[in-house]
Amino acid sequence: MYSEDQMLPLSGIQHYSFCPRQWALIHIEQQWAENVLTVQGSFMHERAHDRGIREKRGDTIAIRGLDVHSYSLGLKGQCDVVEFVAAEQGFPLAGEDGSWSVRPIEYKRGKSKRIAADRLQLCAQAICLEEMLCCTVETAYLYYHETRSREEVGLTQGLRDEAKRCAHEMHRLFSRRHTPAAKERSACRSCSMRDICLPEMEQRESVEAYFKRRVGEVI
Repeated sequence: MYSEDQMLPLSGIQHYSFCPRQWALIHIEQQWAENVLTVQGSFMHERAHDRGIREKRGDTIAIRGLDVHSYSLGLKGQCDVVEFVAAEQGFPLAGEDGSWSVRPIEYKRGKSKRIAADRLQLCAQAICLEEMLCCTVETAYLYYHETRSREEVGLTQGLRDEAKRCAHEMHRLFSRRHTPAAKERSACRSCSMRDICLPEMEQRESVEAYFKRRVGEVI
């Protein structure tokens, strides 16, 4: 269990899953760079986090920008949208009658991806809600703006274990203030941090290797 002053931003789990070096540059070295994708994403999340909006439609209450935390993960942040749905088997909700179930919804700019980064962020939000509300979150969704569709995410034990592993690795790196070395891959092309990260430097010869090579040439 982590203490309050050890909490890291929950949103960082998406950065870490995508690239541990990207996460470290942002959350340890406090560096950031924008591109068109990050600007679009920020604008969409500003709308999703409008705390003035609380909607009730039928048996569903939707709350935006809900603060969440998990002491087992050592993460805190906000859910874009949390829906409370009337259910026979559920938990009591302050100010409301009956029993309720809960499902977090995370808004994303693009479309569904094969990599697990978005799903891990959503899973971490679900774990936060479970700890805070003493309940089990059975359903969670990713809403993709490009396709304007919801994707149901199965909160499997494997996904939960990976979210916990990522969170603990983030804390391990943060405690050491360690930034992993660059490693160039295809995803680097669309990363806003590319000019800061300089992944192409991985391919360059080190100073030590240069001197050893030159000494060998002379001999």
